[in-house]
Amino acid sequence: MAELTWVDLGEDEELSTEDKHDLVSSDEPDAVLDPAKEGNTSLATNSIGNEAGKVCDAAPYNSTLDLSHPFYDIARHRILEVAGEDNYGRRVIVYSCCHMPPIHELNHHRLLQYMKYTLDQFIESDYSLVYFHHGLTSLNRPSTSWLRGAYKDFDRRYRKNLKALYVVHPSGFIKTVWKVFSSFISRKFSKKIVYVACLDELREHLKDIWLDIPVEVQRLKEKSNGENIPLVLKQTVSYLKLKGLKTEGLFRRSATTQVVQEVKQKFNLGKPVNFEEYKGIHVAAVILKVFLRELPQPLLTFNLHPCILALSCVESSLRVTKIKEILNALSGLNYIVLKYLMCFLNMVAQQSMQNRMTAQNLAVVLGPNITWSQEKVQSLHTFVPVNIFTELCIDFYDNIFTNRTEAGEILP
Repeated sequence: MAELTWVDLGEDEELSTEDKHDLVSSDEPDAVLDPAKEGNTSLATNSIGNEAGKVCDAAPYNSTLDLSHPFYDIARHRILEVAGEDNYGRRVIVYSCCHMPPIHELNHHRLLQYMKYTLDQFIESDYSLVYFHHGLTSLNRPSTSWLRGAYKDFDRRYRKNLKALYVVHPSGFIKTVWKVFSSFISRKFSKKIVYVACLDELREHLKDIWLDIPVEVQRLKEKSNGENIPLVLKQTVSYLKLKGLKTEGLFRRSATTQVVQEVKQKFNLGKPVNFEEYKGIHVAAVILKVFLRELPQPLLTFNLHPCILALSCVESSLRVTKIKEILNALSGLNYIVLKYLMCFLNMVAQQSMQNRMTAQNLAVVLGPNITWSQEKVQSLHTFVPVNIFTELCIDFYDNIFTNRTEAGEILP
């Protein structure tokens, strides 16, 4: 996220020799399909819409396919499609695994050539890739040697202007492949990979773009056992809940840049982080703040920022009610993460006699990390309403958050 890919969902297990062999030979369990809508996501269309749920007018770049196309035999499967441009004017290219036919029906050498043929049209400018992983099974999965060769074929020309690779619905297979390839994938490239748990989260990254989502992906019933909480947030909160609730000045202390960068890199590479190695408590607190601050869009989204700033104009007795109204406009995934965070901060505030961190003090140090303007310019007049909002969310957590429950939410 924000050139910082901290959204990996869950911890990886060590890779055994047998696991490496199974990359090619074992069947990956089919995901559960459900004809109902995915969670609380509105999928009246099969496209990423704008905030009101409306689909943008732009048609997909390659909506028609001529029989004379030099790669018609590959392109007709619609494995790779060009979706249009995002908010920054970057071309977005979509790869859908569910459209891949069985191995014996697809010439993978031709597929690689077609991918390069398509990308060659756009690599001189910034572009992004969306990879829909759902639908990849042992029947259509390329060999690891092909994947390794493909990565090498896509040399610096292709990687230089790639700004983000969104991996949607990542599985254990993806994480295992990452472990196998991590020895020769550059760190710079690895920072461009963003794991995306659900379509709601993808919408946050790619608003106002026409994006054709495969029907199979729309129908995917996204199971959640805490996977909606980013690993870095879950791990820091779990550690601080266990070790740091009574630590004086929690969230007020700093950590060295070197330590912060080292821990960030471990999370980005999916490596385990033992905060005890870094004398723990304050480092974990700093990492939590840095994670929130370096998101490409604040947890409370740019669109809700003006509503939060207007809170200082609301009569004091009506502010909690107003906050509930504001949060009703927050998407399910963002709400789940915010509720998880505020539940933990409420626990911290309850120990303020020992840690000296009241709801007001926590609001001062954490409020600016959960909401900011699109210009990222924080003026003094914005701190007051932001602090009011955050303090009330912590102090009145039960009143504000207990009336709304999202599917898949967990609490610390």
